Amino acid sequence: MRAVVMHETGGPDVLQLEDVDPPEPGEGEVLIRVHAASVNPIDWKMRRGGPGRPLPAVLGIDASGTVEVSRTEGFGEGDEVFGRASGAYAELATAPAGQIARKPAELSHEQAAAIPVAGMTAWQGLFDHGGLERGQTALIAGAAGGVGHFAVQFAHVAGARVIGTGSSRNRDFVLGLGADEYVDYTQQEVGEAVGGADLAFDTVGGDTTASLVSAVGEGGMLVTIANAPPEEAARGRGVRTELHVMSPKSEQLARIAELVAIGDVRVEIAEAMPLADVKRAHELSESGHVRGKLVLTVTT
Repeated sequence: MRAVVMHETGGPDVLQLEDVDPPEPGEGEVLIRVHAASVNPIDWKMRRGGPGRPLPAVLGIDASGTVEVSRTEGFGEGDEVFGRASGAYAELATAPAGQIARKPAELSHEQAAAIPVAGMTAWQGLFDHGGLERGQTALIAGAAGGVGHFAVQFAHVAGARVIGTGSSRNRDFVLGLGADEYVDYTQQEVGEAVGGADLAFDTVGGDTTASLVSAVGEGGMLVTIANAPPEEAARGRGVRTELHVMSPKSEQLARIAELVAIGDVRVEIAEAMPLADVKRAHELSESGHVRGKLVLTVTT
């Protein structure tokens, strides 16, 4: 099979499209013929040398495709599925049954591949960790990104008042997703523009994380996926903090896909490109200015 193989860590040039032996699914797993995979920041962080698989390695953890071999109950050959896989930058990849769901017919493989990591990260950050409820105010930092654009829509569908942050070029896009207000961080400090939020969800990191503390009301929560929480500063204002690491759950995948299928949530694909263009995809993702998700098309 064809796969993007990394023999050493480094820049995008370490990613090489090669012929390799296909993986074998273990008990409780399926082998997926991958039609589409998406790019996540964890992919290029691993490529740079972060914690990951032993080398040589095939990157990619978001996949949508067709079951080729099943060694689990609930999924059979020919089923269209999507979810978290191992080595998704390839024509074939394995996935545990508990980390995939059936792909609704209304979704393309490109749309489905864009959902797993970003969608579940947003869902869990808002509801499992943030406890967001109808009528509350949610502040989404990085609202136009892969995780952020899902978070805005999930919060809106849940009946929350949504405030998104980003640059001026993404204002109309984020408001179009259902945000009630938008703060252009290049023009004003978010902590000065917003106050009393019940939940701040940080997808940006860096200096942004600490700046969000003042935007949260006493008793509220700051959930971050991108930085160590500013615990001391938050405690001084009566704000709780949590560093959120996504845990894949097939039932959440199915729920998110249902929302997309019925039109309540949209999947923004910045660009879909062939697997052979993976180096450019990583360069774009590392720029930090992608609206929505980047998707790699693998097989048709």
